[in-house]
Amino acid sequence: MSDFDKKTNYLSASAEVSIIPITPTDGDKIPEEQLPDSLPVLALRNAVIFPGTAFPVIVGRKKSKRLIEYASQHNSLIAAVPQQNLLEEDPKAEDLCKFGITARILKTFELPDGTISAIIQGFKRIEIDSIVAYDPFISARVHYADETRPDAESLEMRTQLEILKKELKESAINILKASGTANKESITAIRHFDDNFSFVVNFIATTIQIEDFQSKVKLIETSDILERAIKLLSALKKEEEFIKLKQEINSKVRSDMDQQQREYFLNNQLRTIQEELGIDESQDIENFKREAEKKKWPKEIKEYFLKELTKLERYNPSSPDYSILYNYLQFMIELPWDHTSKDNLDLKHAQKVLDSDHFGLDKVKDRIIEYLAVLKLKGNMKSPILCLYGPPGVGKTSLGKSIAKALGREYIRIALGGMHDEAEIRGHRKTYIGAMPGRILAGIQKAGTSNPVIVLDEIDKLNSDFKSDPSSALLEALDPEQNTSFHDNYLDKDYDLSKVLFITTANTLSTIQAPLLDRLELINVSGYIAEEKAEIAKKFLLPKQLEEHGLDKKALKIDNTAINKIIEDYTRESGVRGLDKNIAKIARLTAKKIAMEEKYPKTIKQEHLKEYLGLPIAQHDKQEGNEGVGIVTGLAWTSVGGEVLFVESSVSKGKGLLSITGNLGDVMKESATIAYKYIKAQPEIAKLSPEEFAEKDIHIHVPEGAVPKDGPSAGITLLSSMVSALRNQEIKSHIAMTGEITLRGKVLPVGGIKEKILAAKRAGVKTILLSEDNRKDIEDVKEIYLEGLDFHYVKNANDVINFIFE
Repeated sequence: MSDFDKKTNYLSASAEVSIIPITPTDGDKIPEEQLPDSLPVLALRNAVIFPGTAFPVIVGRKKSKRLIEYASQHNSLIAAVPQQNLLEEDPKAEDLCKFGITARILKTFELPDGTISAIIQGFKRIEIDSIVAYDPFISARVHYADETRPDAESLEMRTQLEILKKELKESAINILKASGTANKESITAIRHFDDNFSFVVNFIATTIQIEDFQSKVKLIETSDILERAIKLLSALKKEEEFIKLKQEINSKVRSDMDQQQREYFLNNQLRTIQEELGIDESQDIENFKREAEKKKWPKEIKEYFLKELTKLERYNPSSPDYSILYNYLQFMIELPWDHTSKDNLDLKHAQKVLDSDHFGLDKVKDRIIEYLAVLKLKGNMKSPILCLYGPPGVGKTSLGKSIAKALGREYIRIALGGMHDEAEIRGHRKTYIGAMPGRILAGIQKAGTSNPVIVLDEIDKLNSDFKSDPSSALLEALDPEQNTSFHDNYLDKDYDLSKVLFITTANTLSTIQAPLLDRLELINVSGYIAEEKAEIAKKFLLPKQLEEHGLDKKALKIDNTAINKIIEDYTRESGVRGLDKNIAKIARLTAKKIAMEEKYPKTIKQEHLKEYLGLPIAQHDKQEGNEGVGIVTGLAWTSVGGEVLFVESSVSKGKGLLSITGNLGDVMKESATIAYKYIKAQPEIAKLSPEEFAEKDIHIHVPEGAVPKDGPSAGITLLSSMVSALRNQEIKSHIAMTGEITLRGKVLPVGGIKEKILAAKRAGVKTILLSEDNRKDIEDVKEIYLEGLDFHYVKNANDVINFIFE
């Protein structure tokens, strides 16, 4: 019997291993002239055949069956190519690997289920150049890729090959033993293979099933046998580790199951002992029943609770379902349902509380007093959904606590910034492990009443992703027409939120989705002027910091000049948060000096600020020193309040080109282009002829280039800056402007007027240019904000130019 026959007998006795090795002798080689340029392609799923082996495949797809029948009838060669996308039933070129093997069909068997079992013998590697047909089966143009076999003449190389061969055989046998897919004969066959190195590598590569299919694909793509052997050994070692880890996990699972059985047995014993000792776990059930009788809640909710309680009685206390249902019933009992706190309807008391905690903010205070007045007259009404929006540090969040105090209600704050999971609002279904109610019902549970004041802080900073959108979950909670039956996934019953006074806060409205914004009653909480900040510092901030730092009123005072100096030179904000931090710093240093028994001034004056606060911060928004030819002051709105914007223009001899710098957005660049085109159409406003204008290059720059800037409100500012540079003439001093310009020269209104007015006052501006359509916005602003300012209203670009160059 030949070596080949011996090997065949070894493996045919193993039902699990479906490999028939073909020793790669010279007789097995096919002459080059018999190798066609095009071959039918059989796409193999989860199988890679290497030279010198035969492999049985089960064929079920129609195209594959047609190919097998055709090749069997004509005794023709085929290309056996691994399929990359294993789920594709009708593979295309992109679903196939580039490399495969030339093969011949040795034998076919028709199986009872209609599929065909075919034994395929592999010969030579091929690489697909292109697919030439998809019907009646896949055909491809190929070229033949030879394998590079190692040169075994040197002793060092022969030694390396023997070691590799030994390692490959050992790993292959270990995998077969561990996976349980081979019998004793299969393992003996691999152990006794002493053929040439290439055959052993290809045989093991075909035989051993590897979890990572792509690593097998890389092997057939590798032409160098030695390199293929090294990659194969690496893949086999990884497979060994994978099987070892899998066995450890299975062992742990079996151990856990044994532990559960042990716990079940012990729990039964424990229950028996408790019965003998008179310990009754039904005491919790009785407590639930007593609480349910005293609870003030809707009839249908009570019936549902008792039904679930009956279900709890039937559960084994040691089962996971028991604890889930127990926690759920505990949550239902702790919810206040129809229990509400009594509102303090004394309007004068409410006004006093609001005024004592916050300076200004009259619109918000008036709205709360109006709500209380209607509640006092009617006795019951739906709570409003308020949205306080404005720059940071103006007291939006703390106002919610003051409102709760004025009404005599519980106060709950829910931070929405960065929240991206809808379950944070609606909760998880109670059947999930670790399920919790949403933040709204959890807050009401904590408050103990169904009419608390809930502040939804930073609603403009809600996030969403492809899985969840929490802002959409808020639509139901913040709609007075729907929130009488708010559905939380954990509670799984409707809950009435109509008595809750929701107050939301935001810095900007642009990031709040339109349907949610439509449900909110918007109240603009704008910034403070310097006089208001000084009052807030004296009445609120300084007393608060003295208390927090353990100082009495006599220990530290700050005179008016020092407070004004801090506001002007040490802060740059619309609110008072920075001012509060500076006063806190003074209080800390004073406390330190007292503790160390050092001398210190009991009244902080202007000359002491450098010692306590350091040098003043840089003031980029002062108009003084920012005036000259081509320089114009604009006014901008940002989410942190108003800002002044200096626009600079320069003119040079050239070809009529416009350059724009300063990190400007698309809208602002378009405004600059519109202003430039308007001047080009009417060069007389710049006192130039069309020919002279065509020879001027204009460069526009907006300082602070690291800060992005955008928006249409700088239109007339850009126009004025270019005209000033072209005329070589300064505009009138102490002027700032804001307004959008059209291609026809019309000046359109803009928003954020109050914030821009505050920014202008901080910068020392005396006159503000606005669109005529913004006159109504100025009339809506309190007189205190307008003191020291003149307003000039314009309708078109000519009005602007005429005024600034008068």
